[in-house]
Amino acid sequence: MSLFQQPRWLRKWIRRRTNPLPLDRAALWKRRLSVVYAIIAWHAFGGVCYMIYTGRNDWAKYYGYKTEEEAKLPQAIRFSHQLNMPNAKVIKYSGFSKADEYELKDHEVIRPAESAASSEEK
Repeated sequence: MSLFQQPRWLRKWIRRRTNPLPLDRAALWKRRLSVVYAIIAWHAFGGVCYMIYTGRNDWAKYYGYKTEEEAKLPQAIRFSHQLNMPNAKVIKYSGFSKADEYELKDHEVIRPAESAASSEEK
């Protein structure tokens, strides 16, 4: 089962215009493509590790696509800008416990008053 079902008409069209491969030859090409995929994936992983090691893990900031003030914004505000959601409620979790909770109004952080928070705990 796959995530996206292949259209039947495409399968019929391909089968009409191609000849079937012998099983041993198909298995050989499957092994070859698997090895090529593994090598490419290993090199991509090495490239990511190298970028993190050299301090370029935030590539947008490193290459100047993101300003310093954009880099300092919390992740929630950046996502609210990107999703065009000026008002949102943000709940942060650390493990299985709630670490922080606040609201965004017009992309500004609004924290509940301390008195309201202490009355909720009682």
